[in-house]
Amino acid sequence: MAHWKNIPGNLTKISVGSRSNVWGVNSGGAIYRFTNDDANPWVNVPGGLVDISAAADGTVWGVNANNQIYRYTGDLGSSHWKGISGSLTRISAGSRSNVWGVNSAGGIYRFTNDDANPWVNVPGGLVDISAAADGTVWGVNANNQIYRYTGDLDSSHWKGISGGLSGISAGSRSNVWGVNSAGGIYRFTNDDANPWVGIPGGLKEISAAADGTVWGVNSAGAIYRYTGDQP
Repeated sequence: MAHWKNIPGNLTKISVGSRSNVWGVNSGGAIYRFTNDDANPWVNVPGGLVDISAAADGTVWGVNANNQIYRYTGDLGSSHWKGISGSLTRISAGSRSNVWGVNSAGGIYRFTNDDANPWVNVPGGLVDISAAADGTVWGVNANNQIYRYTGDLDSSHWKGISGGLSGISAGSRSNVWGVNSAGGIYRFTNDDANPWVGIPGGLKEISAAADGTVWGVNSAGAIYRYTGDQP
């Protein structure tokens, strides 16, 4: 694909917190971390997840096939993962303190930064969500409608943005990407009136970082890194 470099491996989900903090999971639930070496790109991390999210500050969260939630501890003497109470199907960590998720019913939750009482419900309904380090949050619902979080307690919390996407990723306020159900790739223009520009290629999942890094996987599990804005 033009603009995209194929990276060896096969993943179903991918998440980039930065150029050097890239994680993914495969169809068997195995977890992989990018080595920063394109020739030997992946190292397996013990555990099993179906969704994963890596932040710029090194924070990593995930959920497994039973909707159980985990935060990566990096402790080589343990299981690497700490279970956090709750039940989510998708999770997104923009930073250690900005973690959001959605459950199987479309309920939206934000991490309270208190492991004992970890989640607060946010009004709305989404099937995919993405939180950035700068506090930006975007999501899409079951009808592929797109929303940006406003945090305005006097409104519905969410502003509808025109377009139709099945997956979305916000690396920062100005670096937002998405894919639609046909595999089309779109980048946010920072203009709500004409919000999306198409990017050549075809992906099923996409992830954008604050530093401009973008990775994705296609329907066959092939992995790609965006080269369009990079040397």
